[in-house]
Amino acid sequence: MNHTTLDQILGIEYPIIMAPMFLISNAKMVKAALDNGITAAFPALNYRTDKELRAAIQDIKAHTDKPFGVNLIVNKSNPKYKGQLDTLLELGVAFIITSLGNPKEVIEKAHEKGIKVFCDVVDLKYAQKVEALGADALIAVNSEAGGHAGKVGPKELITLLKENCNIPIISAGGIASGSDLKQVMDWGAAGVSVGTIFIACDEADISQEYKQACVDYKAKDVVVTTKMSGSALTVINTPYVQSIGTEATFWEKLMNNNKSLKKYVKMLIAFKGMRQVEKAAKEATYKTVWCAGPAIEHVTSIKPIAEIIKQLTSEYDRVRTNSVLTH
Repeated sequence: MNHTTLDQILGIEYPIIMAPMFLISNAKMVKAALDNGITAAFPALNYRTDKELRAAIQDIKAHTDKPFGVNLIVNKSNPKYKGQLDTLLELGVAFIITSLGNPKEVIEKAHEKGIKVFCDVVDLKYAQKVEALGADALIAVNSEAGGHAGKVGPKELITLLKENCNIPIISAGGIASGSDLKQVMDWGAAGVSVGTIFIACDEADISQEYKQACVDYKAKDVVVTTKMSGSALTVINTPYVQSIGTEATFWEKLMNNNKSLKKYVKMLIAFKGMRQVEKAAKEATYKTVWCAGPAIEHVTSIKPIAEIIKQLTSEYDRVRTNSVLTH
């Protein structure tokens, strides 16, 4: 099973997931991805109500029968978790990506419906836990990822998981080209989850300023902040981010380390920070907190998703062919 690739698992053309991006991913983007040989997922939390979540899934299903997924936050800080899971099970998405919590219930219930479960992991300890629970694949979130990144580099994390786990590994973070994709596949990944290079796409319902920032800023401008969500978050180092700093204040750290208050403080910081991130994503404001990974280095213009995918996959085909010819 470790050697099965993502395209074989899902019956798609290329082993690529357009990553579920908070506030960015939408049904239009998913449909464009499915039309161009890859799969995609969106965060359930991008839709405020169950009615909107259902409408998005039904819209995609009416457009195509190709497989797509939904990202689910499975910890207790997500009050919508149970209802969202019920909807995904009822409407039958192809896969669920779990984040931030114990995926035991999701895995058990999804498997009853024939739905695959891929689990976000940042280290070996958690990877082995979800494998033992029956996860179908690991989403290995590395230090190059946008948003909530891991701490281990792509090659090191893939190698570590490959040597110690027996289920497929989907590498998340740092993929911007066909050469990048070929490289991680050579390291032993079954596929990739790609987010940052899709932010500046025509189909995203975010501000033009956010899209243009992904063109104008480079990898050196991406920094890690702990001020927004209580956890490390990779963002573009705009003048506003520079002015507020990236380290939690003394009081924020103190409250966050208080055992009896920790859960509530984390929820409050996350709520406040994510509201700020949401506002910045949707409208021009001086309080610009834009999530992105270092892969923005390779974003040169705002394009349709079809064009971004064609550039990625045609280069992948080319480097694979060259590799076969030289061997």
